[in-house]
Amino acid sequence: MSVLLKAKIAEVFEEPGCNKNQGKSEKERKKGCTKQLSPGAAAGGCAFDGAKIALQPIADAAHLVHGPIACEGNSWDNRHSASSGPQIYRTGFTTDINELDVIYGGEKRLFKSIREILEKYNPPAVFVYQTCVTALVGDDIEAVCQRATEKFGKPIIPVNAPGFAGIKNLGNKLGAEALLDYVIGTVEPEFTTPYDINIIGEYNLVGELWQVKPLLDALGIRVLCCIAGDGRYNEIASAHRAKVNMMVCSKSMINIATKMEQRWGIPYFEGSFYGIGDMSDTLRQIAKLLVQQGAPADLLDRTERLIAVEEARAWQRIAQYKQRLAGKRVLLITGGVKSWSVVAALQEGGMEIVGTSVKKSTKEDKQKIKEIMGDDAHMIDDMTPREMYNMLREARADIMLSGGRSQFVALKARMPWLDINQERYHPYGGYEGMVELVREIDRAIYNPVWQQVRIPAPWGDDGETLGAVLPSARPMDFLTDVAAKSLGLAPEEVTS
Repeated sequence: MSVLLKAKIAEVFEEPGCNKNQGKSEKERKKGCTKQLSPGAAAGGCAFDGAKIALQPIADAAHLVHGPIACEGNSWDNRHSASSGPQIYRTGFTTDINELDVIYGGEKRLFKSIREILEKYNPPAVFVYQTCVTALVGDDIEAVCQRATEKFGKPIIPVNAPGFAGIKNLGNKLGAEALLDYVIGTVEPEFTTPYDINIIGEYNLVGELWQVKPLLDALGIRVLCCIAGDGRYNEIASAHRAKVNMMVCSKSMINIATKMEQRWGIPYFEGSFYGIGDMSDTLRQIAKLLVQQGAPADLLDRTERLIAVEEARAWQRIAQYKQRLAGKRVLLITGGVKSWSVVAALQEGGMEIVGTSVKKSTKEDKQKIKEIMGDDAHMIDDMTPREMYNMLREARADIMLSGGRSQFVALKARMPWLDINQERYHPYGGYEGMVELVREIDRAIYNPVWQQVRIPAPWGDDGETLGAVLPSARPMDFLTDVAAKSLGLAPEEVTS
């Protein structure tokens, strides 16, 4: 690991916005929060993966991976971060180094790749990602990027976060450090207003940001930039002129919020777009901080009027589902900000939380869970697939909300499952998103397929079961009927 990278990791671990980190002794703090990855254990995300996830939603920039093609192939387009315009961010660029590059170095190949991208696509900037192989070989991507910037007159941003540096969360923060070192503060916006805010740690998954932005537009609040969902390079470069920063996921990019407060005096707060109550609290907090920063005081009254209208409309639309979902038990296997923000949303829908995962949650996240759920807070540090299966099979939960990797546990238990993580296809942000979330849970729980799959198998030993399920109590006759129908023949023709 290079001296430069070690120094940057040490700087990240001196995070003043992390109470857990600041509560450690100086010796413990120097150890940092990295969790060394054993070979083959990077499925949960390495540092490179975390940096790429954090920055790739910058839609008009090119993202070049300096390493073997597999690194780009495994991380390409694995999130549904939507763009309202440019699509270049979804193009996979890689230097695709080979054995000769490992021997002689891949810096020349990297420089040529940058030149080719600029000539063919002309993006406003190129982000270059270091990977394990090129870091071990010793390729100096900072030097190559500096030379390319001088040669071509466009910002080429090095993102020094090789996979072996640590886990995905560390990669998020190293990606954020690249923005702080090379991007934010380098461009002045065309104009500013007293209502300018930045949204940090929001990735616009399946367009969730677009469910919130109309609310801010109605109040005259301008999103100067979003880091990084549907982001634009020049907007992020001018983010230092905002009046307030909203932190959506402190687990990933808290270092941007704290350092922008140190450098430019921009106050920040952590909020959530999930759930009716949390969405309203977020709007109030934005308005309050903007007024403290000099915005007209009438913003507070306008915010309350908008909240009253939107809450009434959302509750009216949820009412039809709330009766059907009252008392339904939910197992929530996620983490981070969703471990508490989604809990509040589910409770508003009349559901009961039997457990919420806190594996990726901060100390502050856990405290918020206790505030929302009180003494009934069932926080799960690490639930094995077998424990998930038993909980679902014994009907201690009616549905599981999780990421895609846990869905097969629910399917094996023949219980409803809904994707709540980044691979999902439905946006759940804002008031509209809350209605959508409740609707999707209702559809999942009451889908008739679950009654079908719970019927005992036709090859069981119970004669009554066979008779109830099959046209004939003899499985072979049933298979003959199926074969005959598929071939368009009579059953006796098949047996003959």
